[in-house]
Amino acid sequence: MTEPAIAVRDLVKRFGGRAVVDRVSLTVACGEIAGFLGPNGSGKTTTIRLMCGLLTPDSGSGTVLGRDILREGAAIKRDVGYMTQRFSYYEDLTIEENLRFVAGLYELPDRQAAVSATLADLGLTSRRAQLAGSLSGGWKQRLALAACIMHRPRLLMLDEPTAGVDPKARRDFWDEIHRLAAEGLTVLVSTHYMDEAERCHRINYISYGRLVATGTVAEVVAGAGLTTFVLAGAGTARAAERLRGMPGVDQVAPFGAALHVVGHDAVALRASAAAVAAETGTTLTPSETSLEDVFIQLMGQAQDNVA
Repeated sequence: MTEPAIAVRDLVKRFGGRAVVDRVSLTVACGEIAGFLGPNGSGKTTTIRLMCGLLTPDSGSGTVLGRDILREGAAIKRDVGYMTQRFSYYEDLTIEENLRFVAGLYELPDRQAAVSATLADLGLTSRRAQLAGSLSGGWKQRLALAACIMHRPRLLMLDEPTAGVDPKARRDFWDEIHRLAAEGLTVLVSTHYMDEAERCHRINYISYGRLVATGTVAEVVAGAGLTTFVLAGAGTARAAERLRGMPGVDQVAPFGAALHVVGHDAVALRASAAAVAAETGTTLTPSETSLEDVFIQLMGQAQDNVA
């Protein structure tokens, strides 16, 4: 496909009179791994459900895999793999039995062949007879991914897929996602982990229902216009107390034995940080602004649509 896998404009979804999704426009290119970031309650899950045909927007328009989200929701569902936040398969069935059930739902023509191929593809063949309820978090995640891709979707939507999974399983999962994307699958994944966001080709940040930043990680960090300094030494605890509320200081955060100080006004920030460093006997050095710094800044600037 030459057209984007996802191209939606001004999506709005209200619940109880409140706009949970508020004029969100999003474009994801075919073969791209797009990150979807935002705090809890920001509207990520609702937006994903609007795009994969599970919910109908109150207003807005767009296409997913070339199909109209308002009129062709059922067709979109068949070409999308959707992995929910929580494990949603039968814990009293084996891995193979769960996959056979999913193959039946999609009415795959040769179900056993599809199940066997998927087991092999995701490294599950040796565990095919293991009950899903006895699996660790990482293996449950692998089973859920297997069930999502068995019908060979063109678009995969993952809603915080690695929550509660250990770092090794998370890395293995992301290696699998990049392998699938290299084969042509488009992926939209929501996450709270900054290291995962940095593995995406592009990221989209949503806060309280509104999309507030989009681009590559480098573009989003540069667009935030933040300056970061690091204070190090024995006096960082006292330095943190002094820095809060000073001119130019937007964020003060301990990182091990060091202190990260972040702000928009570079001149005022440097003056405040230098004064406190001299007062507390700490060393002051400039540093690169991290995606986490930007994430926290955007959260602080956003207006709570519940309040």
